[in-house]
Amino acid sequence: MPRSSMSKAVPASVSLALLLTACAGGGEGGATAAKSAGFSVAVAEPDHLTPGRSTTANDESRVLFAPLVKVDAKGDLSYVQAKSVTSPDARHWTIELRSGWTFHNGEPVTAKSYADGWNRAAYGPNAWATNGQLANIEGYADLNPAKGKPKTKELSGLKVVGDTTLKVTLTAPDSQFPLQLTPNQLGFYPLPEAAAGDPEAYDRKPIGNGPFKMDTAWQADKGTTVTRYSAYKGTAPASSAITFKSYSDLQTAYTDAQAGNTDVISVPLSKYGSAKADFGDRLYTYEAPSLEFLTLPLYDKRFQDIRLRKALSLSIDREAVNKTMYAGLYTPATSLTPPSEVGAETGLCDACAFDPAEAKKLLKEAGGWSGEMLITYPGGLGLDELYKAVANQIRQNLGISGVEARPTADWPEFSDKVFGRKLTGPYHAH
Repeated sequence: MPRSSMSKAVPASVSLALLLTACAGGGEGGATAAKSAGFSVAVAEPDHLTPGRSTTANDESRVLFAPLVKVDAKGDLSYVQAKSVTSPDARHWTIELRSGWTFHNGEPVTAKSYADGWNRAAYGPNAWATNGQLANIEGYADLNPAKGKPKTKELSGLKVVGDTTLKVTLTAPDSQFPLQLTPNQLGFYPLPEAAAGDPEAYDRKPIGNGPFKMDTAWQADKGTTVTRYSAYKGTAPASSAITFKSYSDLQTAYTDAQAGNTDVISVPLSKYGSAKADFGDRLYTYEAPSLEFLTLPLYDKRFQDIRLRKALSLSIDREAVNKTMYAGLYTPATSLTPPSEVGAETGLCDACAFDPAEAKKLLKEAGGWSGEMLITYPGGLGLDELYKAVANQIRQNLGISGVEARPTADWPEFSDKVFGRKLTGPYHAH
């Protein structure tokens, strides 16, 4: 599926606020006001707020937690919580932390804090969403055996050497390892000792090491307000507070933004065509290094034939969907890395073109398809028209009558079905 130029609608001039939440860049119009005032951000109801467990709370995690490193628009690496990340051979890495940093409860942030967070994410029985992000660290296979329970709970490739030094051994050399330690990789954040006492309570009110702290626990379908953490050792945020407003349907958030009741929203896909007219110069767009795609449950033997998988891909006219539904704001993907990613190579996918004749041929060679093919996607995010169009194209171009697109009630239900392997057909992925 296509990679987007992500859009943000801002009913008030709060471009600086967009920068704070890592949403987008902008001009200077709202900088002065934002320095003293808080602002509100529309978010989907999160499945979890503990970074390693979450699939949706990116905005919340980025303000409650500080990453080891960050990358600018040019792809240059700079350090945040880390003082350095070095290696003599790209396999054995040493992470030196800045001293004096604390979690919001005053607990020191140490190398052990990172080891604890990484080990919990990597431990298979925990079933944390970010588990796979730790896969290239030595010992990951032992924590995720094909059968039975792991005999250890710690990655053998992690060694705590004093309070501020963490040694990391990878399964193979990887010169790009420091880039995995950026804000988007939620599995690499630290956890305080307080997280182990009552994990479920912590999940509703996480204690981070970032620029903002959570004063009150998250309220389902309402959200919470985070305030500036005065002891934060990184660059101080300009805003005093951020109110995260939870929405089960981003169409409602869009309406609230038009009415001036919410300051920053992600534009639902279904509103891409009208957002410019609705918000004018308050609409910010940028090239997002992300992919939206349709993934398949390979644990279902029906999808193990590569000819079937290629047939499904070749039956979808990505360019037509982009033009008719999203005003051309997307770029149809031609590789697994979006064009805006530093060092990306495009034009690598031999099944990303629209070729219904070849699709039908491959489907026949694969033995065809009988019965229902249910495409599942999270409800409330404005994805309905997209997946209806995808289902229609597969149905018409492959002659599969039982193709249907169906939403879950919300993202938490969708996440539960995905990670619980409860899906029997194609499903949304990002």
